[in-house]
Amino acid sequence: MPGMKVAELGEFGLIGRLAAMVSRGRARRPDAPDPLIIGMGDDAAAWHGDSSVQLATVDSLVQDIHFSLASTSWEELGWKSLAVNLSDIAAMGGLPRYALVSLGLPGDTEVDDITAFYHGMIDLAREYDVRIIGGDTVSAPLVIINITVLGSSGSEAGQILTRSAARPKDVVAVTGSLGAAAAGVEMFAGGLTFEPGAAAILREACNRPRPRVAEGKLLAGQGVRAAIDISDGLVADLDHVCTGSGVGARVNVDLVPVTPAVRECFGDRALELALTGGEDYELLFTATAEQTDRVREATPVPVTVIGEITAEGTGAISLVDSRGNPVRFSGMGWDHFRVSRSQT
Repeated sequence: MPGMKVAELGEFGLIGRLAAMVSRGRARRPDAPDPLIIGMGDDAAAWHGDSSVQLATVDSLVQDIHFSLASTSWEELGWKSLAVNLSDIAAMGGLPRYALVSLGLPGDTEVDDITAFYHGMIDLAREYDVRIIGGDTVSAPLVIINITVLGSSGSEAGQILTRSAARPKDVVAVTGSLGAAAAGVEMFAGGLTFEPGAAAILREACNRPRPRVAEGKLLAGQGVRAAIDISDGLVADLDHVCTGSGVGARVNVDLVPVTPAVRECFGDRALELALTGGEDYELLFTATAEQTDRVREATPVPVTVIGEITAEGTGAISLVDSRGNPVRFSGMGWDHFRVSRSQT
């Protein structure tokens, strides 16, 4: 039996249902003061501010450009749509606090699909103590998702991680391992079949990324000042840092941590996926060797030094192997206006 369509429920009926879900799904901490005054259901949200530096980010996801419903469940889509925004706050060393969700939906979208989408967002929001406080719904020819996340950093602007603070002789380091999300995209796009355990790892990395919020906060607390989340690809995102900081970089590709399942499934292409694939949402940062050692000691998440910042010229990035031989790849990362990342 077909389920109810959003056109049948109507805009305000859908908003009411989602607001009730958000209210029930919130992680309640009765011992903590609640700064939120008005959440979903009014013309705007309202909350008490504080003395910290405020952060804001927004991301858009468009059906068949950034995601395909053939390979992503609605619940996974909800999780990922919020996760990519939390990752931006993490890359600044901040704590995400509030989220605004705007959805463009075809009228024949199933209401159960949208509630599944919200279940995915709510699960992630609960884990990171984020409040969904409002948004908008409109009719659209395909699914369009816009999420704005508001967060905060320390009380001083100098405590924010930025793309413009890398300095020559800094080491270049990354959290976690790379390549699994891009490998997942290729698995879906090519209809590839792998051993179930490896396939599950690639699907999880692609559709349920985990933003490194605690790690970003740790970097800021240890005096690190330059960081970015790996969304466009390691090389492309390192280029953003180098260009913003007016420096170059040298990366030893043999040191890049590649997810073992990627090597298992893609063999010789694994390193290319780790360097250029993107959507891992790990943190890439530059810091002194001493700062990096302190970060490594303070977190259970692996931290790997893969290179160093140089004074060779703005955006001059050299990739070499352990013997110093140059390494080149045909593509160097994601560009929204050149290629499509849709999982078909």
